[in-house]
Amino acid sequence: VQLQASGGGWVQAGGSLRLSCAASGNIFRIAQISWYRQAPGKQRELVATISAGTTIHADSVKGRFTMSRDNAKNTAYLQMNSLKPEDTAVYRCYTEAQQISGGSYYPFWGQGTLVTVSS
Repeated sequence: VQLQASGGGWVQAGGSLRLSCAASGNIFRIAQISWYRQAPGKQRELVATISAGTTIHADSVKGRFTMSRDNAKNTAYLQMNSLKPEDTAVYRCYTEAQQISGGSYYPFWGQGTLVTVSS
């Protein structure tokens, strides 16, 4: 399973970006898909996750970021509005996927996409 993240870039504070995470490869079912971020010198932080039809956003992004998922395309999105300099980080997507019916779910990480928000 490969996760391809895209959409990062540079934006001024108050601006918007939309990240995409496309899953491909041998996928039977995706249990959950999440966005994490890690800023320089800080610990990795869960930004948002979709699991069993439920979407959860971290308090730090609630009201500004919206995660969505297109099951037909095996793609997740993170719409980021009202960006702040503290949102600057490498954003990575993560999934737990089943590759065969009845098989185990395994974790997969995508490569990061850098989001830089200037003040």
